[in-house]
Amino acid sequence: MNLKLFTRLFALFAYALVATGCSPTGPGGLWGKPLTPTIAISELVVPSNTPRFVPSLTSSPTSTPRVTVTPLSSLPEILPDLTLALPLATLPPINQGGPMESYFSQSGDTLEIISRRFEIPIEYFQSPVVLPSSTELLPTGTLLLIPKREGQPEFTPNAGILPDTEFVFGPSTIGFDTDTFIKSKNGLLSEYKEYIMSGGWHTGSQAVMRISEENSINPKLILAIIEIESNWLTSYPDNYAEDEYPLGHREYLYRGFFRQLMWATGQLSKGYYEWRSGKLTTLTFRDGSQIKINPNLNAGTVAIQYYFSQTRSREDWEEIVSEEGFIKVYKDLFGDPIPAWEKFGPTLPAGIRQPQLSFPIEVGKLWAFISGPHSAWEREGAQAAVDFAPASEKSGCVESPEWVVAPADGIVVRVDTGVVILDLDGDGLEQTGWNLLFMHISSKDKVELGSVLKKNYRIGHPSCEGGVSTGTHLHFARKYNGEWVLAGGSIPMILNGWEIQDGDAPYKGSMTFLGQTIRACTCSDFTTHFIRKE
Repeated sequence: MNLKLFTRLFALFAYALVATGCSPTGPGGLWGKPLTPTIAISELVVPSNTPRFVPSLTSSPTSTPRVTVTPLSSLPEILPDLTLALPLATLPPINQGGPMESYFSQSGDTLEIISRRFEIPIEYFQSPVVLPSSTELLPTGTLLLIPKREGQPEFTPNAGILPDTEFVFGPSTIGFDTDTFIKSKNGLLSEYKEYIMSGGWHTGSQAVMRISEENSINPKLILAIIEIESNWLTSYPDNYAEDEYPLGHREYLYRGFFRQLMWATGQLSKGYYEWRSGKLTTLTFRDGSQIKINPNLNAGTVAIQYYFSQTRSREDWEEIVSEEGFIKVYKDLFGDPIPAWEKFGPTLPAGIRQPQLSFPIEVGKLWAFISGPHSAWEREGAQAAVDFAPASEKSGCVESPEWVVAPADGIVVRVDTGVVILDLDGDGLEQTGWNLLFMHISSKDKVELGSVLKKNYRIGHPSCEGGVSTGTHLHFARKYNGEWVLAGGSIPMILNGWEIQDGDAPYKGSMTFLGQTIRACTCSDFTTHFIRKE
C-alpha cells in the first residue's frame, strides 16, 4: 500500500494508551500513568531482510556445565569492549596486587552484572577460561578471580536462603496443589473468602494461585510469607477480622488480603529482578541505614533479604534472614529447597537463545511502539514487557478491529480476563520453556484455552481489558522456566530483527534494526510508528 493511500486512511487516526500500558489501580491489574496522545502517518517500516536466530533450549541442562581450566599463566587478555565504566571516584582503591576473591558464576550472570555487584571494572577480572562478551550469559560455575577493594564494606550474610528455582513459578511447582495444601493446614486461610473487584469472590487458595500465576512467583514462597507475617496458614488469629493489613504493610491502597499479596509479590519481584539486572546492590532499611548486598548471593536469596528489609527493623531483619528465620519456616512447611535446585538446574541456563519471533501484529498494519521495557505485571519487578498500540479513529478505550497474532507456533495454556499465555515448547505447561504473555486482549473473538496456534494465527483484539488502562493497546512479555526474561537484558527481546533496548528509565527504551532506531513514546510522534512487513 503506497504512502498516499496510507495518508488518506490514517491522517485522522489516533490512539489512546497508558504510558506504561500496564499497571493496576485495582487488584490483579497492571500499573501505569494515563496519557491519550494521537497517532499520525509514518513512512518507517520494518525491513524485510530479517536475520534468523538460533533455536532456544526447551529445557534446562541436567548438569552444571564444566569449566575447562587452563594454567593461570596463560590467562587470555580481557578484550577492551568488556570494560565497564563505573563511578569509581567515591570508592576505595582496588588492591591490584593484593588478595583476589574467587567467584563462581550463577544463573543469569553476565560480566557486566557481576561488575556492578562487586563495583570492580571488568578489566580487573581474571579467569582460567576465555570469557564471553560483557552482556552474554556466563555458563554456571565459571571461575572469576576478582580483586578486593581496600577497606571492604559491611555485606549482608553470605548464606543462601532460597534457590532461584523455588522463587519463580517454574518446573518445581508442577504437581503442587495449592488448595489441597492450604486445606491440610486447617488455618484461617482454608476458609477465608474475599470479594475482589476485578474477579468476584475468591477463596484464600484462589487468591494465592492468582497472585502466583500473574506474577510468576512460586505459590510455596507466597504461603511461607503469609505464615510468617500472619499465621493465617496454620492458625486462626483472634484479631483477623479487625486487621485490614494481615501482612503488616499499612498503606491504604493495599488494604485487604489480596492487595497485601499484591504488595508483597511486588517487593519480592523487585528484589529478585533488580539484583538479576545489576541495578540493586544495597539494602536500605526503614530507619535509613544501609548495607551492601553480598555479591556472591543468588537472586532468590536477595529477594528474601530485600523483602524483609522493607518490613523489619535492622535488628529483626538479621534474625529473619538467619537460619532460624524464614528458611526454617519454609523447610518446616515444604522441606529443604536445595534438592529442587539440584534437580532442575539454573532457571536461565547458559547458551539459551530466544526463539525466532515476529511482531505480535498482522503484516501490513500500522502500529506504534509506545512503551519500552517496563514491569511485566505489578508496579515493580521485572522490566520484561513492552507495549504496542494500533492506529484508531478515536482515542481512549475503543474497540479495535486490529488483531494480535502469534509470533511463533505454540499452545494456549492460560486464558483470563485480558490475558492469553502462549506456550512455545509444546508441552502445555506454563512453568517450563518459553512462554509469551499477551495482556489487554479483548474478550471478543479471543482465542480459546488449549488452542494450537501456528505463527500468525489470530489471538484476539487489543483493548483495555485486564487491569486499568486509558487506551487500547497490547502489553507483551516473555518468560523462560517461569522467570520473566528482561526485555533489554542479556537475552534481548528481538521481533522481526528489531532488538528491544532499555532506556534511562522504565518505559523509555527503544528498538533498533540495521541502523534504524524507534524510541518508545506516548507522544504520538510519527517516529514511533512501524508497519510489519513480513
